[in-house]
Amino acid sequence: MTHILNFVVCLSIIYLMSFYICPIFIAYLYNMKAVFWVCMLVVFSCQMSFAQVTFRKNHYNLDNNLAIQGYDPVVYFSKNKAEKGSDKYTATVDGSVYYFVNDANKVTFLKNTKKYEPQFGGWCAYAMGATNTKVEIDPETFKIIDGKLYLFFHNWVNNTLLKWNKDEAKFLSKANENWKVKTLGK
Repeated sequence: MTHILNFVVCLSIIYLMSFYICPIFIAYLYNMKAVFWVCMLVVFSCQMSFAQVTFRKNHYNLDNNLAIQGYDPVVYFSKNKAEKGSDKYTATVDGSVYYFVNDANKVTFLKNTKKYEPQFGGWCAYAMGATNTKVEIDPETFKIIDGKLYLFFHNWVNNTLLKWNKDEAKFLSKANENWKVKTLGK
């Protein structure tokens, strides 16, 4: 088993050397500043993209990378209702996949993803504010506040939107604070 692990580690090092380090080192040696900086930019971009995807997988409410359980984020704003999207119309943002009811909604979403993505990574806003926990949501239980989408847990016994509405300002403030600590450590 140790031999296999050593072999895998060696292959990983060779891979990194051949694709990342060697071209950068060669460009630097030959004083090709433009090539050097292009290589550095490519490496940095790949790392940033990987970091964003990893961040979302760790913090966002995704089911096999699918956000909002397949509901169209634009419909919440345009029709003030929840509507299932279709896998015919999809967009991917840093590894999170969104479904839409039509191509027009997909285009609208891609023009301003931050506007349409749910707050707190798509987790229940009430739970984030009340107990600092990531709780599943019912995509049909939502509220738009100041142009932002908030989703809530709801089953036949418990509707957290009703609890949220009793002291929205307190829960919203606390949820923002908790989410910041969860995602940024601050």
